[in-house]
Amino acid sequence: MYVVVRIRGTINASQEVRDTLKMLNLRRINSCTIIPETPSYKGMLQKVKEYVTWGEASDETIKKLLERNKVENVDEAMERLKAGEKLRNITNPCIRLPPPRKGYKSIKKPYTLGGSAGYRGEAINELIGRMI
Repeated sequence: MYVVVRIRGTINASQEVRDTLKMLNLRRINSCTIIPETPSYKGMLQKVKEYVTWGEASDETIKKLLERNKVENVDEAMERLKAGEKLRNITNPCIRLPPPRKGYKSIKKPYTLGGSAGYRGEAINELIGRMI
């Protein structure tokens, strides 16, 4: 599963990008959601890669996010997510987070060039850890 965090606002963004962020339930900066690794979601992430950062989250990170979202039975919710159920069927699809401790490096550069935007793989666990 991917954890997606919105890191930029939508000033001067195209309507297509704004609509995609709404479909991903990322309506505010520092909001987070959990999505499955499907081709349609990967295409949506490529569309908004300048505005979000994402990666494969560990089970511990997902449990922390569900606890922060006040899910009553975290283990049951984890099983339902692994079975392919959407987050909106389990709890609120948008998880609000504070900014990361020590901040983002640069929200305008891609992660591969030392920034924060785009795909970051397993390093998303470290970012979420600084935000919780």
